[in-house]
Amino acid sequence: MSRRVLPGLGLSLGVTLIYLGLIVCLPLGALIFKAASLGPEAYWRIISSPRAVASYQITVLAALVATAVNIVFGLGLAWVITRYRFPGRRLLDAMVDLPFALPTAVAGIALTSLFASNGWLGSTLEAIGVRVVYTPLGIMVAMIFTSLPFVVRTVQPVLEDLDPALEEAALSLGSGDGRIFRKVLLPLLMPALLAGTSLSFARSLGEFGAIIFIAGNQPFYTEITALLAFIRLEEYDYPATAAIASVMLITAFVMLAITNVMQARALRYMERG
Repeated sequence: MSRRVLPGLGLSLGVTLIYLGLIVCLPLGALIFKAASLGPEAYWRIISSPRAVASYQITVLAALVATAVNIVFGLGLAWVITRYRFPGRRLLDAMVDLPFALPTAVAGIALTSLFASNGWLGSTLEAIGVRVVYTPLGIMVAMIFTSLPFVVRTVQPVLEDLDPALEEAALSLGSGDGRIFRKVLLPLLMPALLAGTSLSFARSLGEFGAIIFIAGNQPFYTEITALLAFIRLEEYDYPATAAIASVMLITAFVMLAITNVMQARALRYMERG
C-alpha cells in the first residue's frame, strides 16, 4: 500500500473547499441569484441605462490607463529594487506594500489633500492647467496608488531568481541592453507580468474607498460603477445593486480568463525556447 505524500489530504481538502464555498462562492452565488431574479428585460434595462453605461466607461477606461501606467512603473520599480543597492532601498521596498496596509478611505483622503488646489502637488499642477481632484484623472491616480503593488510583487521574485549568466551570455554575443531586455528578460518575465497586470486591473475595477473622496462622484463624469451600485444599495434597490455589480464581476472574470490563456501561451513559448 503506497503512502500518501500529504497525510490528511482528504480532510484538509474538505475544510479548504468548505471555507472557499462559504467565503467566496456563497456571496457570489447570492449576487448572481439576486440579479437573475430580475428577469432578462428588467436586468437589461438596469445595466444598459445611460447612467450605468457611463459609469462602465469611466471605470474601465480609468482602470486600463492605471494598469498601463503600473506595467511601466511597476516593472521599473521592481527592477530598481532587485538589481541595485542604494541607501534607502529597504525603505523603498517596504513602502511598496503601503497601499496594502493603508485603509483605502485613508488613502483617498490623503490623495485628495495632496492633489487639491491648495495641496502640495495640486497647486503646482493647477498652475499649469492640470486639475486632478474631482476629475477622471483623480480616479486614475487613486487606482494607480492602490494597484501598483500587484505588479511589483509578482515581477520582483522572478527578477530575483533570474540567472545572471543569461544576460552575460547575451552580452558576450554582442547584444545591447535593450535587445537583452526584449529578447532574453521580457519573455521570462511575461507570465509574472501578465499575472500582475490582471490583478492590478481587477483591483482597479473594484476600487471604491480611495476613489470616492478624490473623484467628486458626478454622474456621467466621475461616477464609478462601484459607487453607482452603492447608491442603489442605499436606496434599498437590492436587485439593481446586484445587476450592476454582476457586470463588473463578469468583466473581472473575463479579464482573468484572458490573462490565464495568455499566461499559458507564454509558458509554452518559454518551454519551446
